[in-house]
Amino acid sequence: MITTLTTFTLLKPITLEEARSIFQSTAPKYREVPGLLRKTYVLSEDGRTAGGIYFWISRADAEALYTESWRTFVREKYGTEPVVTYFESPVVVDNVAGQIITDD
Repeated sequence: MITTLTTFTLLKPITLEEARSIFQSTAPKYREVPGLLRKTYVLSEDGRTAGGIYFWISRADAEALYTESWRTFVREKYGTEPVVTYFESPVVVDNVAGQIITDD
């Protein structure tokens, strides 16, 4: 399993209410993306950094999303270049489902 952290530094800070509105407007874009298990939108406390934490089945699935088209969408929406960091996720604790999931 793969977890990605995407971040982008905003040109000007936004409020939580502004972020919620923006994030809700883009959320439908991520429904039914192949291999995407979950996406959590994030905003720093100072409102200057936004992004997402994505949970993927595989790195190939993640890389299929982070195309130049996706980067262009982010640049146009937020006015800044996104940074994508990949993490291996060998163990996941899911308290909602009551499971510990491993990648083996």
